[in-house]
Amino acid sequence: MKISIPGNKNFNIKNLVLDYNGTIANNGQLIIGVEKAINTLSKEIKIYVITADTFGTVETELKNANCKILKIGKENQNQQKLDLILKLNPNNTVSFGNGKNDELILKESAIGIGILENEGIYAKNLLNADILSAKTF
Repeated sequence: MKISIPGNKNFNIKNLVLDYNGTIANNGQLIIGVEKAINTLSKEIKIYVITADTFGTVETELKNANCKILKIGKENQNQQKLDLILKLNPNNTVSFGNGKNDELILKESAIGIGILENEGIYAKNLLNADILSAKTF
């Protein structure tokens, strides 16, 4: 997928990495419309959902979504997420996140998108993200 951002370079995106809780889910429940968006985008790029699965719902909530679920441990989550980005190639990866454990992926991805949802956003992510998306409450 080719993305052009005015005033920036052109990107050839192959991967999308999504944090789960606070980004595409609230309190473990997938946000309405996310499944459809994942299934549409997955026709062009690979989609990964990376989570410690705090509420134990990720597999049930994403059972009809065309994405790969990657569960991580509760320790060093920031580094575990960064390791995935580095493995995929940060130059062709877009990442979405909101929490402290998303700080490095937002900074290192070709495009980092900070999500301000019901859970809020870690303040440093405002500086590490290239784009901030906020829900209207």
